[in-house]
Amino acid sequence: MAPVNADVVNGSKVTSPVKKTLPEVEDSNGKRYSYEMLVETANFLLSKTDVRPIIGVICGSGMGSYWNEGSLAENIAQPECIAYEDIPNFPISTVEGHHGKLVFGYIGEVPVVAMQGRFHYYEGYPLWKCCLPVRVMKLLGVKALIATNAAGGLNPNYKIGDVMIVRDHINMMGFAGNNPLHGPNDERFGPRFPPMNKAYNYEFRKVAKEVAKELNIDNIVREGVYTCLGGPNFETVAELNMLKMLGVDAVGMSTVHEVITARHCDMSVFALSLITNECVTSYDHDAEANHEEVLDVGRMRQGILRDYVSKLVNRFVKYLPQNP
Repeated sequence: MAPVNADVVNGSKVTSPVKKTLPEVEDSNGKRYSYEMLVETANFLLSKTDVRPIIGVICGSGMGSYWNEGSLAENIAQPECIAYEDIPNFPISTVEGHHGKLVFGYIGEVPVVAMQGRFHYYEGYPLWKCCLPVRVMKLLGVKALIATNAAGGLNPNYKIGDVMIVRDHINMMGFAGNNPLHGPNDERFGPRFPPMNKAYNYEFRKVAKEVAKELNIDNIVREGVYTCLGGPNFETVAELNMLKMLGVDAVGMSTVHEVITARHCDMSVFALSLITNECVTSYDHDAEANHEEVLDVGRMRQGILRDYVSKLVNRFVKYLPQNP
């Protein structure tokens, strides 16, 4: 793949009139990135690897390589790893369980790029910076995003270790006006007002259920609604009961803003939540959520998740749009 042209996205010339550089926007975290900065980052990565990924994977808490072996990212074939700290304009992950590197390589015959470690709002990063890697993936040629996360199970039928296919989300942070698309819009990525009624690809979800049956894990695979809260504290009993009334099945601190960004730039999206704890919705309960159990359940399910996502990557390929 040749270096990215600032007027071309994934081989398609931009036809809508846009400013060459959007006005910089100041916020509490400094100046926002420009389209040209992301092109610089993409071209740096293209110069460091011959892999041209078409599927991107975000490895969530407990699903990266915190324990160094057995995870999806650690089993990518012909891996080429680039640390976040070495990538121009990239933030750095500060959370335990998040390694902080991009892994380029192959799952089966499919070229992929995986994030070992994501960026969270509670680390002090604004949402647009948390989603910077998704924009870069788009410029690298990625057509579909698979986002994984660890979440608390709010649905009383969910058990620790279950895997939830995300059917939809409720953007609680967006209700408060905090959205990764806030600020000037660049038509080179997507429209000012992107629709979200089909945020999670229907065909991908259908295939995921079929693959779960083939792997004999359909007894632990669910489908439901996810919500993201700002964190880093876990939720109060009252907050969880409110979310339960709204129809939320699982609660986490990531993914929603990444999905919004991916859909804004016309990437197909699939997401999974690993249920790492049962949400406490009663005051007469002694249990408390903690990050250690997130990692423990991730270790317990890493083999299943590795095999499951690997098979999904190879099935999803036939549903990706083909370049003209």
